[in-house]
Amino acid sequence: MEDFVDIREQVTVLMQGTEYGDEKIKEAMRRELFERLLQAEKENRPLQVYCGYDPTKADLHLGHTVTMRKLRQFQDFGHEVTFLIGDYTALIGDPSDKDTSRPILTSEEIQKNAQTYAVQAFRILDKDKTKIRYNSEWLSKLNFAEIIKLTQSFTVQQFLSREKFKLRWKKGEPIYLHEALYAVMQGYDAYSLKADVQVGGTDQFFNIVTASRKVMTLLGAQPNIAICLGILPGTDGTEKMSKSMGNYVPITTTPDDLYGKIMSIPDGSMPVYSRLVTRWSPEVIEKIEKALSVGELHPRDAKMKLAYEVTSAFYDEQKADIAQKDFIQKFQKKIIPDDIGEFSISDDAICLDVLIAAELVSSRSQGRRMVEQNAVKLDGAVISNWNDHMHPGVLQVGKRKFIRLIKA
Repeated sequence: MEDFVDIREQVTVLMQGTEYGDEKIKEAMRRELFERLLQAEKENRPLQVYCGYDPTKADLHLGHTVTMRKLRQFQDFGHEVTFLIGDYTALIGDPSDKDTSRPILTSEEIQKNAQTYAVQAFRILDKDKTKIRYNSEWLSKLNFAEIIKLTQSFTVQQFLSREKFKLRWKKGEPIYLHEALYAVMQGYDAYSLKADVQVGGTDQFFNIVTASRKVMTLLGAQPNIAICLGILPGTDGTEKMSKSMGNYVPITTTPDDLYGKIMSIPDGSMPVYSRLVTRWSPEVIEKIEKALSVGELHPRDAKMKLAYEVTSAFYDEQKADIAQKDFIQKFQKKIIPDDIGEFSISDDAICLDVLIAAELVSSRSQGRRMVEQNAVKLDGAVISNWNDHMHPGVLQVGKRKFIRLIKA
C-alpha cells in the first residue's frame, strides 16, 4: 500500500503546472503516468524522461528553465533524464509558437549555441544523473523511404489546423513544407530515446500529444506520456517571457538582479511562477496561497518568499540572503521619506485610478506613460500594467513622489 501512496505523491508533484487545454486530456495523461509508474515499478526500472532544446540562441532565460525544473523533479524521484540538444531540428526551427517562418541557422551557429546550453542547464539539473544527447545521432541517418513512412500517419489538414499555421494561411504568408516535418522529427526523437515521458511547453502540445505518440505507435513502441507545462509570462505579467520583448529574466545575471526582477512581477503572476519555476511542493504553494487569500500573508511578503526561493535555487541561500537584504536596504528603507502621506484604497483599486485620485500624476495619459517607463513602484517592485490591482504599501512615482496606501 505504501508504494501506491508513493506513486500518487509522484503523480501529484509531476503533474503540477501542467496544461492541456482540455481537462479530459489532462486526466488521461495523469492516469497514463500513474499506470506507467506502476509498470516501471513492476519491471524494477526508472522512467525514461526527456525534453528537447533547440539551440537557436546562446543564452537561456527563466522561461526556458520551466521544463528543466520538471526534469529535475523526475530526477529527484529516481528517474533517468535525457537533456536532448536538437542540433538537427534546429536546422528547421520549431514553428509551433511563431506566426512567421524561423530563419535557418548554420551548423556553426547551432554548435556554438549548443555548447552553452548544457552548462546553463546544470544549474538546475543534477549533472551526474543527466544524459546529454544530440538528435543528429539518429535523424541524420534516416533515408528518404523511412521519412516517407513516418509521414504516412499525418494529414495536411492536421498541420494546417494548427493555430500559427492557420494564421499564416489567412494572411497569405508562406508555409514551407520543411516546417511540417518538425513535428515528425520530434516524434522520431521520442522513439529513438525509448521515452516513457516527454516534457515540453503547451506550445509543444501538437508535437508531443499528436506527433510523438503517433510516430511511436506506428513504429511499434509504447506511446510516450505528455507533460505539457504552462508558458511562463514575462515580468510584465501578460506576454510570454522573451528577450525580444524585454520582459525576460536571464539566468546568468547576478543574485541581486534576479531577486529584483522577481520582485517586479505583478502580484497576479505569483501563482504561475510558484508552480513553474520553484522547488516548492504543491502543499507549500497551497499553504502560501491560502494565507494570501485570508489576509494572513501580505502580497509583498509572499513575493519576497518567491524571489528568495528562485534566487537561492540558482545560487545558494547565502547569496539569496544578501540579495534580499540589499533589496530591503535599497527599496524599502533608504529611498522612502519618513513624512509621506497616506491614501485609502478599496480592495478592487486599480493602479491608474489610484495615481489620478492621489494626485501623483496630472492625467491618465501621464499615468500610463509613467507605468510604461517603469517609473511606478509599489514597495519597490515595478508595476508594469496600469490595470494592476493595488494593495497596501508604499506607492512611488518617479524619484520623488511617495504615498502610503492603506486599506479603506
